[in-house]
Amino acid sequence: MATAQGMSGVDLLAVVSGLQRALPLWIGKVYQYDQKLLGIRLNGQEHARYHLMVESGRRIHRVQTPPEPPKLPSSFAMMLRKYLEGGRVLAIEQHGLERIVSMEIGRKDTTYRLVFELFDEGNVVLCDTDWRIIKPLWHHRFKDREVVPGAEYTLKDRPAPLPEPEAFQALLAGSDRDLVRTLAVELRLGGAFAEEVCVRAGVDRSAPAASVDSEPVYAALLDLIAEVKACPAPVLDKKGAWPIALTGMTPTQTFASFDEALEVFYPLAPTVKVVEKREEVSREERMRRQQEQAVIGFEQKIQRNERVAELIYEQYTLASEVITTLDAASRQRSWQEIAKVLKGAENPVARRIVSVDPAKASVEVDLGLRVTLFVHETVEQNVERYYEQARKFKKKRAGALAAMAAPARKAAPKVAIRAGPEKKRWYHRFRWFETSDGTLVLGGRDAGQNEELVKRYMEGKDLFVHADVHGASVVIVKGATERMDEVAQFAASYSGAWRAGHLEADVYAVRPDQVSKTPEAGEYVSRGSFIVRGERTWFRSVPLGIAIGLGPNSVIGGPPTAVEERAPTHALLRPGPYEPNDTARRVLRALRDQVGADGGRGAKAVLNTEAVARFVPPGGSEIAGVHAG
Repeated sequence: MATAQGMSGVDLLAVVSGLQRALPLWIGKVYQYDQKLLGIRLNGQEHARYHLMVESGRRIHRVQTPPEPPKLPSSFAMMLRKYLEGGRVLAIEQHGLERIVSMEIGRKDTTYRLVFELFDEGNVVLCDTDWRIIKPLWHHRFKDREVVPGAEYTLKDRPAPLPEPEAFQALLAGSDRDLVRTLAVELRLGGAFAEEVCVRAGVDRSAPAASVDSEPVYAALLDLIAEVKACPAPVLDKKGAWPIALTGMTPTQTFASFDEALEVFYPLAPTVKVVEKREEVSREERMRRQQEQAVIGFEQKIQRNERVAELIYEQYTLASEVITTLDAASRQRSWQEIAKVLKGAENPVARRIVSVDPAKASVEVDLGLRVTLFVHETVEQNVERYYEQARKFKKKRAGALAAMAAPARKAAPKVAIRAGPEKKRWYHRFRWFETSDGTLVLGGRDAGQNEELVKRYMEGKDLFVHADVHGASVVIVKGATERMDEVAQFAASYSGAWRAGHLEADVYAVRPDQVSKTPEAGEYVSRGSFIVRGERTWFRSVPLGIAIGLGPNSVIGGPPTAVEERAPTHALLRPGPYEPNDTARRVLRALRDQVGADGGRGAKAVLNTEAVARFVPPGGSEIAGVHAG
């Protein structure tokens, strides 16, 4: 079933089967509409033309009416055109029932492989004929694989979607679960389709898998897969889009093809035409639209966190075994040793562990979804983590809904600000802000400034703060403050988490005497990096966000709560699609609109692109809102 969170492996089987029936195909233009949404024009025989939409981590299907193409193609779209345009699609394959689809494309004397990852955050990866990565949409380094140019694409193996009858019989005989869970997890069918197999086979879903006659179950499984591939009557119901109607289902709508059902279920974003026509909307209308999008995002996160908690309880035995075993092992071995042992292990439990994170003492386990389990906590504590996240997003959803229901306020009048240039201070060349209680906080703009801050300006009573991601500013707190939430948000926002498009990140703080440039024997510490030893104070799931505003006599930036008191006229930024320079110009226009023509010569003197750009985080951004003082 395709849900708001994304498509399942069975859904992909239906889509891929439809694409295979359309072969031969040739690659036309490639478009990128936003950070995750790509469009590929596919040309077929007899002037047939298809539009394939791919949203990494969520969906892939053809559409009848694609969005208007962007006026200026992105660098990633241009790269794909360079390698693939005019190439013939030799094959389209799904990797078993995994949420991975690959195209084999022949162009001139070379073969390329374009991979669409629809699990977790997702990715789109272009590889050469030997599965060496040319360029991914997103660069990632995981514990067990790297998705960066030049690395081998390690998820290239294509297991068969169905085991042979003997292997299927052995699978059931060796399972310690009931039948429906064995089918849902081991074959990647998911709960709904696993239950459908049980119904068609006439077998009790809760019967132990090892005690069930495999022949009728296997026959029902073959029948289900064949029907999904043919996809004769796709439907929508209240839960989502289905390639076939399941037993007892009451559809709300039927379609001639699954692609049509998915196009209705996943409406496309507003087209570029809307932007080009510069639709005039009020500030209240813009805020309402942003709030609607926020509510949708909160609902998706609530559903995912609650579903993960349910999965952990459904597979309690497996989760408990993983936690108990690795908790004991971590007290005897290093995490590197544990990762090595898991990689070579053949037992079913070890094969379900996808990756290991030593810093968090956690592992990622495949429970149908990839679920993070913290091995020093009980199963119940792990479940509570996800329920707590769901509760947090429910509160945010309630706040957004309340804001939408509140009566619209009258637009604030244009703000006239008389400002003069601020005197330059020594710390202005760094990233900086003052907390709400008046403490100066500094951050490095590059590796050289990171080194300088630690070696020259960090003192004994200061605090060293850093986001737990690769490529982040060193942040120094110059004195005591009660607003460490602002400091943590500052460190999280000026880090690789923003560049990667994440909405939150973990941050830690340590004393200066815990920070060193002296590595262990055989190790190397690069410029701008440091060794941190001892206990850390952690700030978990810190939301990313930066405000840039016009203060009394200068442009200032930093965490929203620290900026709004000193700069009532300010713009809020969050990770988005626009490059830093473009973002700076957009913020400048927004602030000038609020200041108005009567803002004064002083305001004009300090309000310029360079002053704004100093506070724009590295990577893509977008304006989340503008506030007038």
